[in-house]
Amino acid sequence: MFDGLDDIDWASMEHAYGSAEEVPALLWALRSPKAEERRKALDRFYGAVHHQGSVYAPTAASLPFLFELAADGAAPDRAAVVALVVSVGRESLDQGFEDNGTEIAYYPPMGCTQAVAFLRERGAEFAELARDPDPDVRLAAIPGLGLFLDDAGRAAAVLRERLAAERGIAARLRIVEAAATLALRLPTASHQVMDWLADLAADPAQGPATRLAALVQRARCAPDQIGEDVVPAAVGLLRETARTIPVRRTAPAPSRPAPTQGVAPQIVAAFEDLDRHTRVNAPTTGLLRTFHEALGARLAERATVLAEQLSSPDPGSRLDALRMSGELMRTWRGDHTRLLLLVTDQLTTADQDIAAEAAAVLESCHPIAAPAREALAAHIDAQRAAHGPHVWAAPDARLRRSHQEAVRALARLGDARALPSLLAALDSDIDAWRAIQVAEHLPQAADQLVPRLCDHLRRIDLSQQRTEMSANSILSALAALADPAAVPTVVDTLGAAVRHDQDGVTRSALKALGAFGPAATGARDTIRSLTTATDAHVRPAAVAALWALDGDLAEVMPLLLGLLDDRITFRISDAADLLGEIGPTASAALPRLRELLRHDYEWVRVHCAAALWEIGGEAEAPAVLDTLLQAMAQNPATANHAVACLDRMGPLAAPALPPLREQLALPQRGGRFASVHHDEELQRVARILIARFDPAPPGAAPTPGSCAAGGL
Repeated sequence: MFDGLDDIDWASMEHAYGSAEEVPALLWALRSPKAEERRKALDRFYGAVHHQGSVYAPTAASLPFLFELAADGAAPDRAAVVALVVSVGRESLDQGFEDNGTEIAYYPPMGCTQAVAFLRERGAEFAELARDPDPDVRLAAIPGLGLFLDDAGRAAAVLRERLAAERGIAARLRIVEAAATLALRLPTASHQVMDWLADLAADPAQGPATRLAALVQRARCAPDQIGEDVVPAAVGLLRETARTIPVRRTAPAPSRPAPTQGVAPQIVAAFEDLDRHTRVNAPTTGLLRTFHEALGARLAERATVLAEQLSSPDPGSRLDALRMSGELMRTWRGDHTRLLLLVTDQLTTADQDIAAEAAAVLESCHPIAAPAREALAAHIDAQRAAHGPHVWAAPDARLRRSHQEAVRALARLGDARALPSLLAALDSDIDAWRAIQVAEHLPQAADQLVPRLCDHLRRIDLSQQRTEMSANSILSALAALADPAAVPTVVDTLGAAVRHDQDGVTRSALKALGAFGPAATGARDTIRSLTTATDAHVRPAAVAALWALDGDLAEVMPLLLGLLDDRITFRISDAADLLGEIGPTASAALPRLRELLRHDYEWVRVHCAAALWEIGGEAEAPAVLDTLLQAMAQNPATANHAVACLDRMGPLAAPALPPLREQLALPQRGGRFASVHHDEELQRVARILIARFDPAPPGAAPTPGSCAAGGL
């Protein structure tokens, strides 16, 4: 067993956390008779040697020994080992090769090529593993037939054989998926597999789940051949499948989350959300995700499929459908009203997990979620009436999350009907951080929110690093609400942050004081002292706050010119933004800003171009326009900033009309970080500019992508 293991210089290789010298011990532990030892070894392998899917040199070097374990009928947990081998291979293909099979060059080199080469050499062994007496081993091995067996005829024959023999839905779905993977990988197998999938989809002797899988996987193989009959057929099969699969209830939630000592609650919640969103609650979820990927921009048809998913009698299927709905609306442009209303309908269910997920989707899509406003308010009112005014802190975790997500979604819409629950959260200090994150969207209630926010801020112990996120969140809310009553508390927080070297909190406090303007003059000396700070973010924030307090150009201008000469790009961009805010009186910066239009980082160029326009005006327009358009083409994430500047340039930005039309014609969301908020703003401004530069004559067709044309 493991011949040659000690001949490998494992210590010379590295995994995610350093030296790979532990790998031999992990491999031996995987065949330990002790289940706990095997579990720890497998967790460590995934955590370090195959970290988040990465394939390092020691990952690839482990494959012969993992394969030896998988083939040893006496070894325990063979299915887990086979699943690990397949995962390494799949990730190697995804990360190491282009779709056309071209190898991707890495520096430093990874183990993808070595891993794939080895698995292709051993591809025939997946045929034997797919016939293993252990059903879990068979299930884990099936994908390998599509991924690694180069004999297309043999692979197809084994898949047909296994489909005839396997009765479980999971195995049958995986077999059909492997067939499609084979067809996509080996063109010689394409026609044979496609015909087989078509026959399966039409065969009434097959179960509805198998027929649905065949229909979907055939669509995956040839998305350009999806006809008008495919979605109705899929919906019908999905409906039949729902009747044949037993309804599964999700596991009960704990009454309260287990406390995590020393970790910020936001971090704990982020990991809970990650676990929740990576959990698969229905056997057809992966298949339906594949179908949505194949349908792509056919949003109306995808909404039809999601409508059927959301009407399933199985709560797990509806949970997964809600997450898919959110992903669609966050990724694709279009008129999502129908889908928003379908999601909103899920608020009325008695299943609190589903109601919570629906509200969470609406919150994440809040820039387009206005159609859900009244339903959210009704849901919140009903919960408060049934469970009392303190339902925000309800002992039942599912009810609590359902209420909190709905309140947050309504608050994001700026609706004051969310206020009572937010105030209850701030007063009770239970999950108050979740209320703080949305408080800034209710400026009409600043008189009630600001005193409570200040009270929370005063109670934060900045000697503890874990409190930074909480302090920053409160300071951000206070800055947005802009109530000068908060100034003394923010000044005290700034002093504490400086004393405890909390640079992130220092920056947030400076930004908040800058939002208060002259009302914060009492902090002038502290702010002035921070204009020479070494932190990349603190120094420009201090300069900006100093300008907001006094507007003293003579004091601020030398500081800004110094920032423009900095090597840290954040400082340059922040300085350029403030110079643009100052405007024509900052003309001393024009020569340096012109030089920075040749900077090698497009974000610096965009910020400096915008400042150049605000200071120099019409004379700088050609260079500014050229810089903005080049940056948009190079990095779509700059589009929001660039388009905002184009808007301020007025008629001089008219040459940007063609790229603006191209931008608006994109089917997927782009702009800064591809968020719904930024993309909606990008589309809004782009439409205004297009209408300004090329006004349509009366009776002309609406601009593609506009509301009247079926857009947002």
